[in-house]
Amino acid sequence: MKKELETLFMNYTGKIPDKIETLSSSGSNRTYFRLTAGACSCVGVEGTVAEENRTFCALASHFASKGINVPEVYAVSPDGMCYLQEDLGRESLFDRISAGRLGGNYSAEEVSLLKKTISKLPDIQIKGAEGWDFSRCFHSTSFNRRSIMFDLNYFKYCFLKTSGLEFNEERLEDDFSALAGILLESGGDSFMYRDFQSRNVMIKDGEPYFIDFQGGRKGPVYYDVASFVWQARSAFPAGLKEELVSEYLSALGKYRAIDAGDFRERLRIFVFFRTLQVLGAYGFRGYFEKKRHFLESIPYAVANLAESAGAMERYCPYLAGLSLRLASLPRFSGGVQDTGGSGQSRLKVRIFSFSYRKGIPEDVSGNGGGYVFDCRALHNPGKYEEFKDMTGMDKEVKDFLESRGEVAPFLGNVYALADAHVEKYLRRGFTDLMFSFGCTGGQHRSVYCAEALASHLSSRYGIEIALVHREQGCKKDIHAR
Repeated sequence: MKKELETLFMNYTGKIPDKIETLSSSGSNRTYFRLTAGACSCVGVEGTVAEENRTFCALASHFASKGINVPEVYAVSPDGMCYLQEDLGRESLFDRISAGRLGGNYSAEEVSLLKKTISKLPDIQIKGAEGWDFSRCFHSTSFNRRSIMFDLNYFKYCFLKTSGLEFNEERLEDDFSALAGILLESGGDSFMYRDFQSRNVMIKDGEPYFIDFQGGRKGPVYYDVASFVWQARSAFPAGLKEELVSEYLSALGKYRAIDAGDFRERLRIFVFFRTLQVLGAYGFRGYFEKKRHFLESIPYAVANLAESAGAMERYCPYLAGLSLRLASLPRFSGGVQDTGGSGQSRLKVRIFSFSYRKGIPEDVSGNGGGYVFDCRALHNPGKYEEFKDMTGMDKEVKDFLESRGEVAPFLGNVYALADAHVEKYLRRGFTDLMFSFGCTGGQHRSVYCAEALASHLSSRYGIEIALVHREQGCKKDIHAR
């Protein structure tokens, strides 16, 4: 189908693309490409369902007519299976707030951009619903009982059952039904974006542009606020969450009168529901499809679940209690850590990337425990001229490795070994553990994998990590939390 995109590009621009780059698709089954010819650039999309593509293209045109920042669709194939759209650049909002996300402190610039983004949400929800024929939506036309039960069962089968936690199916189904009824009381005739989060916002010339809205439907306004403010990996501090909700309410006030107290009460219910849906998605994309980003996001989403469960006891007490039990499992809470009475884990994990040409890193602890992983079976970005001066820390290299589909199952196996080892070491009070990743030059594959494991162990266990890219002369210390 890539040939069809080339044809669309040539027909639209009058030029033959001199470069076609595969882009990261995250959780989507669609495939994205950047096609360039000199200074001319477009994004090509290959879908798996023509109806989904048609919904996106129709919504993009409709939103643009309402003055909403979305990519322009340039051309669509006759069968509707692929299309060309405006290239909004390489930087998403998720990328722009990475420093705050990793460090836990969001800068004034990051907060300003977050506020600017959420202040645009009512435009999408209210103006976007005006004149839109909801029968053209993909999957579901509205937020209804059936779609709610789909999401709740997604959570049950793709996440809860994989946890090994025992539960009463009938009591759970009773609470699912009760929760659905409460959610439907909120009504709603706005456009519900469905996946309004920082990965689906591109930043162009300092302004937010919105993508991946084809799953939207008619529904209440609360769901999208919950999606954005409680997005798992961002882990916004409580004060920032309140600022963002207040910013949203101020923007929504231009369209309708609001009872702020009632809004916040309903929002809490939607935060809980959205978190259940997210965990279902993370379970499927992470446990079954072995996608690293989703595996690493699970502890953050579980933390959101624990935070929101308390407010749900009067609505669905069994589900609320089950959620707290789930959050207390050692694999999610870090409760396996042995503090040795000091209040802090004593384990320090050292993770290295290296070149096999220069030998395997020495274990200076004298412990000799851990693993050495050979990354040379993975496709080598170093073979390509555009990656010669980059490392596995650069986004372009990450996208290349992830798009090949090899690195996710490789790291899935690494994580399984590492998790078992770390949990055992924490229980037994050991202090040193070492993991090393080697490739030909110690520049691309090994660096990427070392970064990935460090992020995974930090998010899951909160332990102290020393990350060393030996051949790059780079060391990072990730402190215990």
